Amino acid sequence: HTTGPSLNNDKLYKFAYSAEVYVDRVKASLQKSAGYRISSGVDVNLLWRNPDNDDDQLIKITMKDVQVENVNERPAAKNIFKGKSTERIIGKEYLEALQRPIVVELVRGKVKTFYSYQNEPAFTQNIKRGLASLFQLQLHSGSSHEVDISGKCSTTYHVHQDQVTKIKDLDSCEIENKGFTSHNRILDVSTKATSATVYVLEDSFIKSVKAEENFVFLLNYRRKTGAKIVSKQRLELKSIQAGLGLVAAKQVASVIKTLDPNYVAMPLEAEPVKSECKKCPSLSEHWQSIREHMHPDKLSKAEAAKSFLSFIQNIRKATKEEILKIIRSENKEFLPQVVDAVTSAQTPESLEAILEFLDFKDASTSILQERFLYACGFASHPSETLLKSLTEKFKGDVANEEIRETLVIVMGALIRKLCDRGGCKLPAVMEAKRLILNRVEKAKKEDNVQMYLLALKNALLPEAIPVLLKYAESGEGPISSLAATALQRYDPSFLTKEVKETMNRIYHQTHKVHEKTVRTTAAAIILNSNPSYMEVKNILLSIGELPMEMNKYMLSMIQDILHFEMPSSKTVRQVLKDMRTHNYDRFSKMGSSSAYTGYITRGPDVSSTYSLDILYSGSGILRRSNMNIHVFDRNTELHAIQVVIEAQGLESIIAATPDEGEENLDSFAGMSAILFDFQLRPVTFFQGYGDLMSKMLSATGDPMNVVKGLVLLTDYLQEIQLQSGPTASAEFLGGLAIDISGGMEFSLWYRESKTNVKNRVAVFVAGNAEVDSFFIKTGMETTLEAETALDFISTVQFSQYPFLVCMQMDRVESPFRTHMTKYESLPSGRRYTARRGKAAMLAGNEYPLHQENSNMCKKVFGSKSDSAGSWF
Repeated sequence: HTTGPSLNNDKLYKFAYSAEVYVDRVKASLQKSAGYRISSGVDVNLLWRNPDNDDDQLIKITMKDVQVENVNERPAAKNIFKGKSTERIIGKEYLEALQRPIVVELVRGKVKTFYSYQNEPAFTQNIKRGLASLFQLQLHSGSSHEVDISGKCSTTYHVHQDQVTKIKDLDSCEIENKGFTSHNRILDVSTKATSATVYVLEDSFIKSVKAEENFVFLLNYRRKTGAKIVSKQRLELKSIQAGLGLVAAKQVASVIKTLDPNYVAMPLEAEPVKSECKKCPSLSEHWQSIREHMHPDKLSKAEAAKSFLSFIQNIRKATKEEILKIIRSENKEFLPQVVDAVTSAQTPESLEAILEFLDFKDASTSILQERFLYACGFASHPSETLLKSLTEKFKGDVANEEIRETLVIVMGALIRKLCDRGGCKLPAVMEAKRLILNRVEKAKKEDNVQMYLLALKNALLPEAIPVLLKYAESGEGPISSLAATALQRYDPSFLTKEVKETMNRIYHQTHKVHEKTVRTTAAAIILNSNPSYMEVKNILLSIGELPMEMNKYMLSMIQDILHFEMPSSKTVRQVLKDMRTHNYDRFSKMGSSSAYTGYITRGPDVSSTYSLDILYSGSGILRRSNMNIHVFDRNTELHAIQVVIEAQGLESIIAATPDEGEENLDSFAGMSAILFDFQLRPVTFFQGYGDLMSKMLSATGDPMNVVKGLVLLTDYLQEIQLQSGPTASAEFLGGLAIDISGGMEFSLWYRESKTNVKNRVAVFVAGNAEVDSFFIKTGMETTLEAETALDFISTVQFSQYPFLVCMQMDRVESPFRTHMTKYESLPSGRRYTARRGKAAMLAGNEYPLHQENSNMCKKVFGSKSDSAGSWF
């Protein structure tokens, strides 16, 4: 009785074999795919059977008459193999290697040892490993761990009479595959891999085999953009002829020695294949070809993002010396963009090059240092080495104080990314966490406390919550506000009873008077983290007792929770059934502050929301405006953009009375931004009355730059070993060229203030799925690009009371283009390509806010013409 396939003595089994690969869009039919087929005859005969065990056999497998052709019928003009012999396509040496026989020892149907010739090319060995793996099967149902070309994988067999189905769980395979994924799931790629092999048996040996593997890759934020790679193998018995007799021997070793002493035992797992690029441009040649697209003035164009991605791909293959050569030879206009790309490449060579070039003791290159640090903050898969290098820089001399701040803020972001990947216990992460937590406790200067709190706002460490609570409740002004907004970023599951008690004390001012900005943040935290009936009731009862504009703001926040059906809306509705909380007196409060949330897009893959909330002081001057864009799918959320403009202590300009608790605030206005979950270093417009006056007198009205540069968003690479032998890869890169600026203007003449936040963005995403055999490459490239601009403008007229406020959020008309190219190419330069493209204009849009705002805007723009007359 045998548990594996069994060959008859003195017989030669002649099979027809083919291995095919297809590459295409996910839903396309295979009939139009790019790809190729390797076909051959295969001779199989039994060399030796263990006299003590029928289940231990040595078989010889030989490929003959190898052919290479298109996988689908093509007209002659589009057939790259036309008129070329197999020897010319594959090369004489490779063809000879492919047709040299292999010997396989099968024990109970599993390959125990694979024998081949040592100095053969890895690629031909892998083709033969793929063929040998097909002879591995068991004749009873059940699961087991098997080693084949794909590595060690969990495999399940279903046996039904003469048919055996083998299902291999590709996700379980233990094989060293290169690759990386993006930090956030929304920006990443989903994959699905399946493998099934069906055997038909006759006289307890193989009559036919059909094997198929499917690999699917989908961009999470746009699942129409994706690719699939399919690999098929077929083996069919054509005839059985008389063959040579068995070798008489006791041991396998002596049979192998008799057969050919050059045979060596090798692993059945695939060995890595290096594909050399013959005519690729050098890094400096490539940089010269794309350089003009990287000019600072072109950074909100899709072409800039496209060039940035291709540059990163080439930097990843370059040496430290090649990278340094470009950095050292470039001028100051282009250098920041080079720094963005070199840092985003995230290879050990690129990190060494950039750290050797940048000197943190030199204040004159602070722009480049900042670009380097921001690119580190956006890193898609940061390494422990990167965090360690930044910690060392922070401990050393840093000439520019703002760079020192940015360093520690970025360290916070890297701690979070490494912790999210299970690296919280890495030595460099532990050291950076200790450094920030120890120093925030000891910091005396306000600026230092703020710097460490910003780092904690990025790190989101559970152990930092007590520190943030302390500063939120007992800190002054900006520090208290910063600690509260840091707590607001935590997932509600981290917000313990103690957190909520502290937030209630701040909001209701139980122990001390707090500024409006801190109180409203505390209220938002309570309402967003599963509030109790009493917590909601107490907040609603406070409306009417608050400063006037805060009354209006809190009312808006409650109405927004109801209209947008936020998680706490059920509890709010329950509380509103009580007439003491829900009455005309409370719900008719005057004021201009507001909070509003709406959808930008609602799609099958991801949806995105915008929210605008704006809080004024009683004198009509802006206290805080906050614009947020969130993107989310069913499982994950991404804080794409936040721009906050804060102002305080400006009442003296218009001789107004400050609100309670804000009488002694220093004049200040500034801006803070979060981009893709990463808090940037805040920007100050002015600090102190003298600074304000000099800026007002010399004001040009030009907006201040908050962030400008190139960001790597999607960064996915997976290398796959196909069961048929070749190596495949899927790479998706998404780049963003961004320019965010913000400004605040005052006109004492017109009694008007205006804040304007401009967001200019261009996105380019490129995906490439490719099967790379040394003699042919076949694959599919897919790209999408878009450019857009989002403006958020708020205009306040304080020439009359109540003052007029108009908020606008506009998106300009945006071009959107997609392209897809399928290709097959030979090293000689012969190439087949099929292209398709689509272009569309997405209409511009003014996003709706609440009705009150629309009514107010009509008044503001209606009263522009005669407002000069009502000055004072």
